[in-house]
Amino acid sequence: MTSARHRPLAERLRGKRVCICAGPGGVGKTTTSAAIALGLARRGQKVVVLTIDPAQRLATALGLEQLDGAPHLVDPAELAEHGIELAPGGELWAMTLDVKGTFDALIQRLAPDERTREEVLGNRIYQELSTALAGSQEFTAIARLYDLDREGEFDVVVLDTPPSRNALDFLEAPGRLQRFFEGRALRVFLVPGGLAARVLGRGTGLVLAMFTRVTGIDLMGDIATFFRSLGDITEGITERARHTGALLREAPTVFMVVTSPEPEPAREAMYFAHKLHEAGMRRAGLIVNRMHLEGLHGHDIEELRALLAEQLGEELAARVAANLADFDVLARRDAESVGALERTFDDGDPLLVPHLNGDVDLRGLAEVERHLFA
Repeated sequence: MTSARHRPLAERLRGKRVCICAGPGGVGKTTTSAAIALGLARRGQKVVVLTIDPAQRLATALGLEQLDGAPHLVDPAELAEHGIELAPGGELWAMTLDVKGTFDALIQRLAPDERTREEVLGNRIYQELSTALAGSQEFTAIARLYDLDREGEFDVVVLDTPPSRNALDFLEAPGRLQRFFEGRALRVFLVPGGLAARVLGRGTGLVLAMFTRVTGIDLMGDIATFFRSLGDITEGITERARHTGALLREAPTVFMVVTSPEPEPAREAMYFAHKLHEAGMRRAGLIVNRMHLEGLHGHDIEELRALLAEQLGEELAARVAANLADFDVLARRDAESVGALERTFDDGDPLLVPHLNGDVDLRGLAEVERHLFA
């Protein structure tokens, strides 16, 4: 019988529709997300992994030429060529986040009529804000996740969260966007003759008029059109922000916190886990990537050299023992880091993935999946 702390990953994710891989940047979240999706597909589920990685590393790893904002099926024959068999019903799909495309689709859905829709989508101010607004990437990631979940085409959606210096940006994005569209600063711009008229007063108007003559771009007209059109869809955007924020707290949604054993990412993961708990969001556990597991295994360097000498010869045995001694330093550091993480996470033993050499391809993903689902 499996103890509460030694629950396999498949058991932790049983009955879940959404698995969000979150944590500090640079710790292998994209690879982990793909490996989790692969593991669930191997167990008979139809799974899509949504990555935020703009470098197309996931496409390369999955044997796809490229990824875009639509789900792409990973060819089962390609998987089989690499020794990866899917259980009946299992399918692996992958896609990447299209920030502007997601915002555009949201505008198309919420605009009350075709004129408003065309005004907003064609507006230069909107085209800049839809990608430059703080939190737009994080918000559209959750918005796309929301759509995929509600459409019901997939058994599970696995989300690779945006690379960020602060993983909390992802959690706060729906609320931040909601506050922007409900805030006083925006509302006064939507009131005819209000602050907007005073801000874009005579002096500013003269500058913008000169700008229009020189460039041919009616910036003041674009601003006025943007805020007028925005008034028709603000309520719909704030309602969507509320729904996407609620999705993060629903019972079928869980977070896998991903980190590496290095001190700084480990500290950030512990802080992030605390914030998830405060926000009422469910954790399914901790994944520690790039663990150094090989070392002296309790021997001193001379003992190990003597043990290896008979098979390797004195010279090679000495070199191997010295190399393992170097790795032993890293292995002991990583073990201490995992110990500290275990004291923070009360949702099962950490899932450990060893440090793997080389670029991650399909075989590499299968190796990560094997460690995660062992």
